[in-house]
Amino acid sequence: MMIRLLVLLLIFSSYTTVPAKDELIPWESTRRLTWADFKASPDNNSENAALTSSGITFGWGFGEKGFSYEITCTFNKQKSWGRIKNAYILAHEQGHFDITEIFARKLKKAIAEHKPDTKNSGKELGAVYSRVMTELSQMQADYDQETDHSRVKAKQEEWLVKISKELASLEAYSRY
Repeated sequence: MMIRLLVLLLIFSSYTTVPAKDELIPWESTRRLTWADFKASPDNNSENAALTSSGITFGWGFGEKGFSYEITCTFNKQKSWGRIKNAYILAHEQGHFDITEIFARKLKKAIAEHKPDTKNSGKELGAVYSRVMTELSQMQADYDQETDHSRVKAKQEEWLVKISKELASLEAYSRY
């Protein structure tokens, strides 16, 4: 019998239902976001130029083959929108998706370093997941705060370099 836990974290928006597969774009190094991916209508109550809805799904279990897990990092087309659609804003939004991927990789690294046992695995893996997701939320907030949602061009460029370097440093954990 397999014990299974599925935890879903979605950044910047929450879903009331699980999105259809065709609404989600998995993160891939060769696939960059385009404005055609942003299908939702802009939020008239928001001052943001755009909104990226991305998230990490983490499932795990113990079965006949022992411990196994699955991590996914996705962008939700139906929850993401753009009001100002230019290459500069799109790069900022791609940065949000890339930050989510950074933490999918950090989650894989943390799980690889953690040796769960069947007795306490739920609590232990929950704590690992919670810690990584807290760090993800903080980095997303720092990105928007320091760049003023992309308005501070010098900081925006610094962040894009930082994000790129972080992705490269975690390349060993990119195949989850």
